[in-house]
This record gives sequence, C-alpha cells and structure tokens, in this order.
Amino acid sequence: MKEYGTKPVNASLDSIGLGAVGIAHWNLTPDELVAKTLELGQGTLSDTGALMADTGKFTGRSPKDKYIVADAETENTVWWGDVNQKFSSEKFDALWQKMAAYFAGKEIYVRDASVCADPKHSLRVRVITETPWANLFANNLFLRPSHDAIASLGEPDWQVINAPGFLADPAADGTRSGNFTIVNFTRRMIIIGGSAYTGEMKKGMFSVLNYLLPRKGILAMHCSANIGAAGDTAIFFGLSGTGKTTLSADPARKLIGDDEHGWAEDSVFNFEGGCYAKCVNLSKEKEPEIWAAVQKGTLLENVNCFPGTTTVNYDDIGKTENTRAAYPLTLISNAAVPSVGAVPKNIFFLSCDAYGVLPPISKLTKEQAMYYFLSGYTAKVAGTEVGISEPQATFSACFGQVFLPLAPEKYAELLGKKLAENPNINVWLVNTGWSGGVYGVGKRMSLPHTRAIINAALDGSLANVEYENLPIFNLAIPKTVPGVPSEILNPRATWSDPAAYDAKAAELEHLFEENLRVGSSGLAG
Repeated sequence: MKEYGTKPVNASLDSIGLGAVGIAHWNLTPDELVAKTLELGQGTLSDTGALMADTGKFTGRSPKDKYIVADAETENTVWWGDVNQKFSSEKFDALWQKMAAYFAGKEIYVRDASVCADPKHSLRVRVITETPWANLFANNLFLRPSHDAIASLGEPDWQVINAPGFLADPAADGTRSGNFTIVNFTRRMIIIGGSAYTGEMKKGMFSVLNYLLPRKGILAMHCSANIGAAGDTAIFFGLSGTGKTTLSADPARKLIGDDEHGWAEDSVFNFEGGCYAKCVNLSKEKEPEIWAAVQKGTLLENVNCFPGTTTVNYDDIGKTENTRAAYPLTLISNAAVPSVGAVPKNIFFLSCDAYGVLPPISKLTKEQAMYYFLSGYTAKVAGTEVGISEPQATFSACFGQVFLPLAPEKYAELLGKKLAENPNINVWLVNTGWSGGVYGVGKRMSLPHTRAIINAALDGSLANVEYENLPIFNLAIPKTVPGVPSEILNPRATWSDPAAYDAKAAELEHLFEENLRVGSSGLAG
C-alpha cells in the first residue's frame, strides 16, 4: 500500500481489514480533494469556486435500506421495527469481508475527524471514502482537527466506510437491495455501499449519537440552535417546511448549528462542524448566509447550471428537489466559535398547521412539552380540488423519528427530566401555518409577525403579559405580543364560524391522540 498525506502516528488500515488497498490518501486538504475530483472527472467547478458533483442513482437517504446489527449490545436496547431493522452479526462480518476485498488495489481517501463540539463529549471518527469529493463532504460536515494535531490523534472511536461502487447481493448478504447502510455498535463501524448520497454518512453518525448520548444523560436533538448577545441559548425544533432554518437564522444572534445538537448538563453543543443545506430555489435575498457560503471549498450536490455556463440555476430540479450545499460552519459569518452554548433559555416547537387550529404562539408546561415533543407535529397540504385542499397531519416523534435508535419515550422522558432540573426554561409552541381557517380558506401566518413573536419570547416581553386558555388543547395564549395584532393570537377568534373551528380542533386533537396510541411513535395508551 502507498500512503500519502498526513496521518496519525501508528495509524493503520490493517486493523479493520483494509491493508490491501492500493493507495490511501490521508487527510488531504480541501484544495487537494477538489483537484483529485477534477482529475478523475467526478466533478466540475461553479463560477463561485464551489465543487459540483452528482450522487447518481440516489439523491436522498434510503431509510428502508438502513440496518442495525442485533447482538448482545443492542438486542434489548434498540427500538426495533420499521425505523430500526435487525441485521445479524454473521451477515455483517461476511458483508464487510466482501466490501474490504472490493477495496483491494483501489485508491481511497481517509479522514480523521470528530463529532460533538463540547470536548467533554467528543468522539473521534475516521471516515474512509471511495471518492475524493465524499471525503470533502466529511471534511466540511464533521469537526476538523488542526493539521498539527492530526499526528497525535489516537485510534478512532468510530469508523465510517463509504463505497458507492460496491453493491450487496440481497440473496446472499441479507439486504433488501444492492445499497445499504449498516450500523454495528459492537464493532463501532458504519458501512455504506451502493449509494453515493453523502447524507448517509452524516445521518449514520447522528443515529449513533442518538443511541450513545442519552445513556449518558445527554439529550440528542434534531434541531437548530443559536445564542443571543446576553449568552442566552435558543433551540428550534421543526419538521421540513416549518421555518426552522429561517427562524433560527438571525443576524443578531450567533448560530450554534442548523441540524444536530446535544443537551448536556451544562451545555448545548453542535454535533457537527458544518451545514448540509437544501439549496432548491436558493436566492441571495431569501437566504443570504447560505448564498454567501457557496464558494471555494463548498460541495454542491446534484445541481444544474444555466446552459453554457458554470452558474448554478437553483430553480432547476431536473436531477432532484433535494439539491444540497455542504460547507464548514466557518463560512457562516455569524457562527458561534466554538459551537457550544449554555443550557437553553427558550425552546421552540415549530408546526406549520394547515388545519388553522393552533395559536401563533402558546406557552407549554413541562408535561405539554413532553407531549408535543413526542408528537413532533406539522401538517402538509395534501392536494387541491376546486381550489380547496385538505391538510394532512404529519407526526415524527421527537421531530426526528427516522433517526431514533431508542424508543421515543426515552427522549421525551429525558427532555422532561431536564426541564424539571431547569424550571426557568420557557417552552413555546409556534404555529407558522394557517390562521382563520384551513388551507384554502384561511391565510398563512405572516413571517414578520412570526419573527416578532419569536423575538418577544427571546427578549422576555412575554414574561409579564396576561394569558388566556384555549380550552380544547388547554394551551396558554398571550393576549398581547409587541408588534403583532392581538386579534390573531387566539385562533378561534380568527375563524368566521367558531363552531367550525371547534369541530376542526376536535379533529386535530383526535389525530394527536390516535398518533400516540397506535401511530408513528409506536406507543400505547
């Protein structure tokens, strides 16, 4: 084996069975990885200097092809079912041997990185990829040791191996199809084959942390987080389309991170060192920070350019709507360094309620916070008929059900414990969806009004105002919010027919109850 680059002293690929690779490039710089990608014809440069690459057949994650090895470590701890599918140790070992043999004689790229920005909880991760641009992704998304520190790094806590060119044989290997992502907690490995979608690496490690950290009393969260000038931390939970990224991107506050965080005894910390931002319909006006981050060193996935140019057309979804930009947090002008904050002062659950039932903002008790966290609710528009669309309720436990190796109630109980230990934390339910009626009848919440609501919660303006109760959900609604018309704060008052509101609210309440009884969370009672 020939080895190039900067590697930790005594580091070896032999220990995991990769001693037969042809060339191993260790910890190449972003410029070197870009140069290798261009040399191999695997990507091109945009006019901003960003590297453009295509992920091929898979332009998103493949949840049905994700597995966890069931063994003595996991058999009685993992939440088995549709989210977490069992894979045997014997099948894993056999598949890994075939995958290692696939790498024999090949050129590979090795990166030493870490996860968890709070050094008390850091884990070392070694990422091994078949392509240089996937290694650039790992550089951008994981936490990066300094060049001088690499030599003294010890053995990794986890290894992530990505081989998009290697396909499993479902009949022989026990997979559903040729592509797979398999997590082995005993061997501390994630192996990914048949898919070049880099998000499998990111979310694979997120799932690992979602398993390991709660057992140490650390709540793993699928959320964004920022810090105010006074050092106050805010956390934003929300499913796609609820405004999580938009509302947490505030030039007056420092961004801790946009996606994955841990809440320890005395800190909220980013798991990552970068952002994997959606860039469909990206514009300088709507999302100036993401726009500015698409520059040299950034990886753009599955984008198209205007014909005859190297200028990206972000409105072109010819390859996929899931176009992405992967860039280090250092390219965000107001990023918090390090990406660690104090215990949160405010927590926001964002729901885009297309039923028009939930208030623009309500303050939750500890028990309500656990309930809405466990529900992970939003509502999407299902379709249009004669100008009217019926909303469709969507529930994702803990706002990230597909990444939960443990049963959802474990995370909700940990949230409740932390709220009990920190009684001064404010938890808010914010509706960024409809008011005055369902979608097609009512109107979407004004973004300026929602921003004013968030700011009022953050600056303490809602601490001393009078509240009223919304009976059907038993929610506490402020009667006044600075900069927001009082008449929109109680959703029932915005409907022309209060009885119609009551009926729709009862319908939504039933959906919540049914979800927790037999639905997505898998809980009974």
